[in-house]
Formats: sequence, C-alpha cells, structure tokens
Amino acid sequence: MKKVPSGIAPVIQIQKQTSNSLYTQIYEGYRKAIVDGSLRTGQRVPSTRVLALELGISRMPVLNAYAQLLAEGYFESRVGSGTVVSKSLPQRTVQAEPAAARSRGLQREGRQVSKRCLNALSAQGFYRSRGLGPFNVSQIGFDSFPLPLWNSLVTRHARNGGAKSFDYGDPMGLKELRERIAEYLRIARGVRCDAGQIMMVSGSQQGLEITSRVLLDPGDQVWMEEPGYRFARSVFACSGCVVVPVRVDAEGLNVAAGAKKCGRARAVLVTPSHQYPLGVTMSASRRLQLLDWAESNGSWIIEDDYDSEYRYEGMPVTSLQGLDRNSRVVYIGTFSKVLFPALRLGYVVIPEDLVEWFLAARFAVDIAPATFLQAVLADFIGEGHFARHIRRMRLLYAERRNALIENLHDQFGSLVEMTGTEAGMHLSVLLNGISDREISVRGARDNLWLAPLSSCYLGKTARQGFILGFGSTSVKEMPTAVHKLQTLVRSKGAT
Repeated sequence: MKKVPSGIAPVIQIQKQTSNSLYTQIYEGYRKAIVDGSLRTGQRVPSTRVLALELGISRMPVLNAYAQLLAEGYFESRVGSGTVVSKSLPQRTVQAEPAAARSRGLQREGRQVSKRCLNALSAQGFYRSRGLGPFNVSQIGFDSFPLPLWNSLVTRHARNGGAKSFDYGDPMGLKELRERIAEYLRIARGVRCDAGQIMMVSGSQQGLEITSRVLLDPGDQVWMEEPGYRFARSVFACSGCVVVPVRVDAEGLNVAAGAKKCGRARAVLVTPSHQYPLGVTMSASRRLQLLDWAESNGSWIIEDDYDSEYRYEGMPVTSLQGLDRNSRVVYIGTFSKVLFPALRLGYVVIPEDLVEWFLAARFAVDIAPATFLQAVLADFIGEGHFARHIRRMRLLYAERRNALIENLHDQFGSLVEMTGTEAGMHLSVLLNGISDREISVRGARDNLWLAPLSSCYLGKTARQGFILGFGSTSVKEMPTAVHKLQTLVRSKGAT
C-alpha cells in the first residue's frame, strides 16, 4: 500500500469550554487559513487521525469538519493521495494580498528599522536578479566541475557519519580542513599561517562581517577601493562605519591619495591580486606603502583574495599578507570561485593575537560553521582533486577569456577599452556615451547578465561600462553573447 505523506496543519485554537462545537472550530480554522492564503491550492492537509492526535481530541469532530470542507469544495480527496486544498478554487479566493505589497503599505505608515540597516540598503547600489547565462560575474564553469567525483565523496561521508557528526563542530572549523587550507595557502599564495589561525566561514561576505565586528566601531572610517566591491559597503554600513572611497589606478589602490584624504582611517579593504572590478594588480611599491601606513597608524588591512588562483599572464602574485611582518593584515579567501558558490565555504586567516576575539564574534554570529561539507572538502583537497581541478579550470578559463577578448575586438573595434584581462574570471569594459544600468536591465530580458561598472563607485564621478564574467560562457557561445552586447550598446549610441 502506498504511504501518503502527512500534511501540515494550520494553527487552530481549540477551546473546549465554549459554546462553539469542536467541529465548528476546526471547520472555521481551515476555511480561514484557505481564504487568507495560509493554505494554498494543492497543499496537503493531515489525515483526520493525525490531526485528532495533534489536537488531543476524538476523531469524530475532525471527520465532521473534513466532510463539510469537502462538501463545500474547500478540500478534495482521492484514494491513495490523501486530502488536499481544492485545486479548482479561484486563485483570488485563496491568495491574500502579496507580502511585498503588505510590507510596502506598512512602510508607508512609518515602521522603523535601524539607521545602519537603511545605510546598508543604500550602499548596495544597483542590484537586480541574476540567473545563469553569459557574463554573469558570480558564475563558474559548472559544465566542467567533477560532479560525479564530488557526489561520491558526499555519499561516502553520508554513509560513514556517526552520531558525533550531528553535534556542534569546532567554532574555528574542521581541523583537518584548516590544516589542508593552511598548507595550500603557504605554498600557493605565500600566506604566513598555521591551522590555528584559520577560521572557516560561509563565504567571504561572512568573513568580512566577522572581521568588521572585531576590528571596527560605529563611526570608524574605512578606506575602500574606488571603484570597489559594492556588497562590502553594505557590511561596513551595517557596522556603522564611514566608507572613504580611495581611487584605483594602474598600480592599484593609491595609498598616497588615501593618506591625504583620510590619514587616520581605522582599516582598509583591498583586493591586491586582482582588483575588483578593474582587475589591476597592486604594485610592489604600493603594497609596501600600504603596510607602512597601517603600521604607523595602527590601522588594519583586510585583504580579499577572491580569485587569485587564475592567472594567465606573467608570474604568480603572492599575497599581501605574506609581506606583512607586523600582523596588520586579515586575509579572507573563498571557495565560491575556485569550486562553486553554493558550497558557501570561505576562510579568514587571523593574526595570532586576535584569534580569541574572532572566536567571541563567531559565537555571536552563528556559534560554529556546518561540518558536513567541510569534511567532504577536506577529502577533496587531501586526495589531490583540488589541485587537479584548479589546473584544469585554469586552462578552460584561459580559453574562454581569449575568446571573449577576441570577440570584443572583432565586434567593437576601438570602441571598447578593456581592463583586468591578465587574471581572474572577469574583465571590465569601459564605454562612453551609454547608461550601463539601463543597458544592464535590457540585457537581462535577453538572458545577458551585465554587471554595470558604475554601480561599483561610491562617489559621484562614475565610469560607464560592464564587468563581464566569462567563467560560465563556452567558447562556442561567446560570439553570440558578444554580438547581443554589441547590439544593445550600439542601439544606445555609445561613442
């Protein structure tokens, strides 16, 4: 006999000492839940036996209520399928006013949120829904990820996990994984660390959030690259900090300009290996200047090393943290680009004397990171799959980058200026005479995911252009994708 899954009952307040019968109370509770949209068409409801047990009453009132709801067309029942809210009910009857509309109405009545939250909303700048398709900056080469291998590791841990795997893990993260990350960072990125300094987080955004909780107070001034990563501005805004935009040129963050503008800033966020979004690499002289500035002012450097594994021209660039001799750098990395974003795993390399403070902040945020996928990733790295995957993807992304550059040259000619072509998984194109935000919205209608460059600027003077991710766009798809972009740009009269 086929087992029918149990449904979820709406909140029904049963009053046994009242003039209303139990049958009436159950009937009215369901009818109200259906009319106000809490229960939707096709949604399964519990069996009469299960509901009677949950309510602590006999089954007869429940049977009578269900019979009435079936008779009036609110419920429908089929043998072997259980009882569901009738699929024939008109949508307007069973759907309440959308939550977003109700929320807007309440906002008009003056509902209050924190000023920091309001600042975070304004700091996000231009934002829209993103999907799979050409040029999405956040997408990787999903088609080339070793999914069968990954699934086999997941299955292994699912089968072998004991009762201990259900408990809270180490607040710093799985030790085995941290040891392997430390080894990788020392060799591949020149980071000076051991496993005791590494904290696992759910991506670089949480790493930045925890770091700001430890290092920054409301009102503190923080340098940010101009243009820079707009979602980092939201973190600083939620911390009540004042973001100071410092311009980026061909050598990266202009340290002298930052010191002249705000010499006593509490911290600076930089992407020195592959600046986001322009893609330039911070020069050696600028790195040393920044370290000297941080030491002399007692300031902190937050290094976001989000996609340094992929470099196509020149020698590999070591981390800024590896040059630091005074423990002023907090290093943040992520597996979102090198593996896949849904993994939600990143890490923070913490100066040794700050580890206990980061632990305190971690407990305030989420106590400890989830352990299951950490164990899977530890095996993925330890068995050599991670290193092989990086080598394979570096070749793939180099082909896709070359195809994008070639097609941009062919279809735009001298109209377009490109930056950040030497590394990473995106490049930026600079264009004059357009509104990049308007074109971005139009492109999304044709499954073209264009991140507008202007949204990365905090100041009033913003360059127009696009940040083009090439990780998820195949060489075969690239000509068509670039042609769509060219059509959009020319229709808006770029010069």
